[in-house]
Amino acid sequence: MVKFAVMHGLQYYLRTMEYGDVSQVSEIDREAFPGEWAFRSQTSYRKDLHNSSIHYIVACKAGAPPPSEVQTAPRLPWFKRFLRQERGLKRAETIIGFTGFWMMLREAHIIAIGGREGYRRIGIGEALLIATIDRAATLNANVVTLEVRASNTAAQSLYSKYGFKVMGRRAKYYSSNGEDAIIMSTDDITSMPFQAFFQRLKGEHAGRHGPIAARVG
Repeated sequence: MVKFAVMHGLQYYLRTMEYGDVSQVSEIDREAFPGEWAFRSQTSYRKDLHNSSIHYIVACKAGAPPPSEVQTAPRLPWFKRFLRQERGLKRAETIIGFTGFWMMLREAHIIAIGGREGYRRIGIGEALLIATIDRAATLNANVVTLEVRASNTAAQSLYSKYGFKVMGRRAKYYSSNGEDAIIMSTDDITSMPFQAFFQRLKGEHAGRHGPIAARVG
């Protein structure tokens, strides 16, 4: 039997984003990042799914159950994923959150972590962050980096919890309102100290919400 993560009575699981998810992810993007979503249009997301350096993970509320263990099988070539969508094999799930990052040499840079309105501040973002760090490690990243709005102290607190440290500041980085961005980065995620720390946090998360069922790869 598949075990779903349960948060506040909500059952969900994580998997790799597919073409059929683009419209829902774009909706969440508009809700979570007003003023920024234009830079990640549906067309942009579709192009990203062709790029082997860019990786997206979605949190799903319902639909066909995923495997109970994380799988790391290679991603299908883009044309096969496109054919799956065109043949009508579209996902029935409701997407409630997503995360994306790109790989640059040995660095995983987080593009965004966003949740659908009505499903925020219940731990889904933390689960997506865990999945991002796990996936980055399987791709041989040494560090995970990101930018976050200076005013978004809740996100900064979560990132700090998972070992991200402030590395600098980009003045007037966000074009929507000229707000500064805080640059944050982890230490080496492959090091024994970081992995011991990270695995402890994962265990605490699982203790609160149950293990996360995932198919990410």
